[in-house]
Amino acid sequence: MPVTVLLVDDEPLVRAGLRAVLEAESDIEVVGEAADGAAVIPLVRRLRPDVVAMDVRMPLLDGIEATRAVLRTVADPPKILVVTTFENDEYVYEALRAGADGFLLKRACPAEIVHAVRLVAEGESLLFPSSVRQLAAAYGDAAGNPAARAVMERAALTEREAQVLRLMAGGLSNAEIAARLVVGTETVKSHVSAVLAKLGARDRTQAVIAAYESGFVAPG
Repeated sequence: MPVTVLLVDDEPLVRAGLRAVLEAESDIEVVGEAADGAAVIPLVRRLRPDVVAMDVRMPLLDGIEATRAVLRTVADPPKILVVTTFENDEYVYEALRAGADGFLLKRACPAEIVHAVRLVAEGESLLFPSSVRQLAAAYGDAAGNPAARAVMERAALTEREAQVLRLMAGGLSNAEIAARLVVGTETVKSHVSAVLAKLGARDRTQAVIAAYESGFVAPG
């Protein structure tokens, strides 16, 4: 089954460019487009895309609020890939905090665009881990967010789960974590699932943001 994608951007040329790049791949299908975040929820409910590629800055409803709205109101929501002009942008970090699964630069080459969509759809690796770390260092609370610290304390991760979370924050995939810890990939998947459940995170990106926000992992 192909990865289905909904494109959301107020610039028609950006949408056309993304569509051309993605539809050149046999395993990716663009199922719809929207010019503003305000149109996302009905389209997501009707089209059920796997991934929403969404501009972070739009005139009526920006990507941050649209992300929050989708995750709050849509059952089994899609992965959300924020599309942005600038990598080191507070809007991008706020979108990740709101629940976005990763971000994509508008100047990215076709191979990077395709890789980002596939990786976010699979959900077994963190997209651009060094950039997420830089954003957390620039815009996160260096002392640790009290609410995030409380969540981390309540999670009571085991020593192995804590190891896995730190390796996730380093950008390692499940296979790479398995090799590092000398365990099977299925064992790693079980640990990752336990970490997500304990932190109330829907995916590894949100778990890593929680790790940075709580001070559990230092982003610097």
